[in-house]
Amino acid sequence: YRRGKLTASDNIEVDYLVVGSGAMGLAFADTIISETNATVALVDKHDRPGGHWNDAYPFVRLHQPSAFYGVSSRRLGNNAKDKAGFNKGLFELASGSEVCTYFDQVMNRQLLPTGRVKYFPMSEYLGEKQFRSLVTGSVTQVNATKVVDATYMNVQVPSTRAPKYAVSQDSHCIPLNDLPRTPAPTDGYVVIGAGKTGIDACLWLLQRGVAPGRIRWIMPRDSWYLNRRNIQPGKEFLEDTLGGQMLNLKATAQAHSVPELFDELNRTGQLLRLSEEHRPTMYRCATVTETELEALRSIDNVIRMGRVTSIEADQIVLEEGSIKTNKDTLHIDCTADGLAQRPPVPVFDGESITLQAVRTCQQVFSAAFIGYLEHACSSDEEKNQLCTPVPHPDTDIDWLRSSLGSTLNGIAWSQNPGVQEWLGNNRLNFMAHFSDKNNSSAKQLQEVAMQSAELTLPAITRLEELLALSE
Repeated sequence: YRRGKLTASDNIEVDYLVVGSGAMGLAFADTIISETNATVALVDKHDRPGGHWNDAYPFVRLHQPSAFYGVSSRRLGNNAKDKAGFNKGLFELASGSEVCTYFDQVMNRQLLPTGRVKYFPMSEYLGEKQFRSLVTGSVTQVNATKVVDATYMNVQVPSTRAPKYAVSQDSHCIPLNDLPRTPAPTDGYVVIGAGKTGIDACLWLLQRGVAPGRIRWIMPRDSWYLNRRNIQPGKEFLEDTLGGQMLNLKATAQAHSVPELFDELNRTGQLLRLSEEHRPTMYRCATVTETELEALRSIDNVIRMGRVTSIEADQIVLEEGSIKTNKDTLHIDCTADGLAQRPPVPVFDGESITLQAVRTCQQVFSAAFIGYLEHACSSDEEKNQLCTPVPHPDTDIDWLRSSLGSTLNGIAWSQNPGVQEWLGNNRLNFMAHFSDKNNSSAKQLQEVAMQSAELTLPAITRLEELLALSE
């Protein structure tokens, strides 16, 4: 036991030191191992691969189809449609336990057997290419050509941090993780938070038979939601998915104002909203089905009085007032910032690679794509020109920013034959699921491509104009 002391045996040599074995770190490592002869070391604080999925609430599911989530080289799920529940008729959404098992298999059945991957769970990265074991305390020096930061996106779940508001000892407040293990309260539930986690809390309660009248939902901001039907991989959804993209481009190119743009996106079913009376100001890439939205609308007691500042024995204090509560009410904290809006930094910077989204809200695809560029391009300048970061959105205006960033990156990719070939064969690229080797949809795909080419430049111009007016 050598706590904090370095010895000769504590040195390893690899091409890439990847800090974080979550979804993005594994997607990058998988591409490097599958497409090059390089060696990789992965360091992570968790005991298993999968990052924040190890900390997520037990009933969590993907909000996008399993078909284009995970790593490039291994399919997640059975490419089947759900036959029951809120996602009925759409492609399956892996559960949290399925995702954790999947990433465990990626590590133990694919990466480690290559002999080119070293994995160090329960380890804390110290900087300067060193990490410390959280079990033994020993420090290891890594002689790596490059360090890959797979933690920059700073994913959080409620179970990993305390609420940002004060909670009285006389009140009952739990993270969402504890909900299935907590006895039913006698005076109902209060769901705190309006993002993906808050949605999941409300839907779980409703699915378990809780009457809508026993749920109060604290919603500081109403949100625009993506229609999950328009994000499907099957060719039977080609019109919904690719047609939806055309409707997005057309609405953007023709909009005279931001409200007009969102009204048109809502009218055509591209973006959904909970209430017609309250205009959304939040957009965080959460997806819902029409069935889920109908269920959520059954909750009449939605409190729109800003964020919670404290939960006291007899009241919940919010930014714009207070509401009554008591010790027999269960308060469910869903306020963790799942994907923080981090300032963009260059992805490639000498010996450092910082994994970030380069297509809006597609983190694992982005990490795999960055892995491809790392070996396919010769200079950092060339690589960075092909992957300008697209920060995670938070507001409705960020929909414009992320759409613009993704579109500009897409134009750059379309001009690079090597990138186009990689994209066309990569399962994490949802567009690859529409390629038809039997050519039965070739005409329709060609028509979509032509319409897209005609609308893209006008849409870019309008996005830039609308963003300028919004600043």
